[in-house]
Amino acid sequence: MADKKPNVIIFGIDSLRRDHMSSYGYTRLTTPHLDRIASEGVLFEKHFSPSIPTTPAYASMLTGMDVFGTDVVALRHQGPLGGHVRTLAETLEESGYNTTCIGFTGNPSSRGFQTYLDYESWMPDETGRTPKAQNLNDVAVPELARLAAEDKPFFLFLRHMDPHSPYLPPAPYERIFYGDDETDPANDSMEPVYGFKPFADFLKSWIPEGVTDQEYVTAQYDGAIAYMDACIQAIFAKLSALGIEEETLVVITSDHGETLYEHECYFDHHGLYDCTLVVPLILRFPGRVPAGKRIEDVTVISDIMPTVLELLGIESGAAFDGRSLTNLIAGKETERISEFYMTECTWMRKHGWRTPEWKLIRALEPDFHFKPELELYNLIRDPEENVNLAESEPDIVELLTSRMEAYIAKRESQVGRTNPIYTNLNWHGKDLTFASSQEAYDSLHIGSIVNARSLQAKEKAGSK
Repeated sequence: MADKKPNVIIFGIDSLRRDHMSSYGYTRLTTPHLDRIASEGVLFEKHFSPSIPTTPAYASMLTGMDVFGTDVVALRHQGPLGGHVRTLAETLEESGYNTTCIGFTGNPSSRGFQTYLDYESWMPDETGRTPKAQNLNDVAVPELARLAAEDKPFFLFLRHMDPHSPYLPPAPYERIFYGDDETDPANDSMEPVYGFKPFADFLKSWIPEGVTDQEYVTAQYDGAIAYMDACIQAIFAKLSALGIEEETLVVITSDHGETLYEHECYFDHHGLYDCTLVVPLILRFPGRVPAGKRIEDVTVISDIMPTVLELLGIESGAAFDGRSLTNLIAGKETERISEFYMTECTWMRKHGWRTPEWKLIRALEPDFHFKPELELYNLIRDPEENVNLAESEPDIVELLTSRMEAYIAKRESQVGRTNPIYTNLNWHGKDLTFASSQEAYDSLHIGSIVNARSLQAKEKAGSK
């Protein structure tokens, strides 16, 4: 037992944008328990998920590859994850690990775990609220005890669904950040939300009837983060009680952020704006990574798997697209990222290029928000990305487009495949390419919570 490899737990907290965490300076105290974990480990201040939403993001996280490497770019990825990549679960199993995935059964990106467990993560209970994180704990805590009792190291992947919509945290979390009258008839801020046809039925199915104030819905998102944070503490308490804190690497991260009331992408995670791209990354590994360190360098989601393997002392032989962050953690000179390629294939098909100063977004099909084909934002002067400069800065558009196209050509040559953003044309399941924003607006419709849940899972056993 003395040479037993360390354990690893990854908290994949769906839809968690880092700028709504008190760990990252948010004014509301949303994550006091995760703040403590961050104080005991390393926090990465500029961590990004460049390819949204869930399926491509987790594919990248759990393989160490970008979208060119995984060939996965869309939420509704058709078929299983390709056999040309190895997942973290598969790699760790080969190294003698027991592996368990909770809350992510059926998605192509969850391939390779020995055990899949699920919990109710969408539907409200009899109170009309969704205690997602406690439902997860009811499954995760016993499984953690089972894994700890085995004579093998373990990999436990927890997909938390707070704060993913519906934002319905149980009492008292639904009001800890809101003290006004959410049904004030003089407040009309929810009118454009209810008037957006593609999402209206879904949002009305869980936002309490009569709500007129969008700040109330945002406070529910923050309340869901705080609720999740409190519930996660029970898992840390169990780790401590089992006596395995010192031998367990903890990774706290997310697949993507969330748009709340920004950019007309109400309470969802589409749009290549920073509110959707910014995610947390916190590592705690007592004695192996320093405590209380904050790293300002840009990191991306494909860096997670190579970093985990190096911290565990496992050599996989894989050539990752991401980098191990161990040199960065140690303060050693390392390759830095200054700009990167972005994709989204959720409700819109777009890609773009982000530098420290500029962001270019190019639509590959007309989108259902009737936004222009080209968007350009100065991230220094306009960090909230509200002023589109595409028409007034054509030289910058040309420069960023050429950088993006050169990068695409390089990656296509390296992997021997076409950029999946160009080939996954049935990304929405409608078997058509949108010719106009009106066509997209009339065609795309979420519907009920049940319909929304079905978008993220495949029932075919072959997708595991």
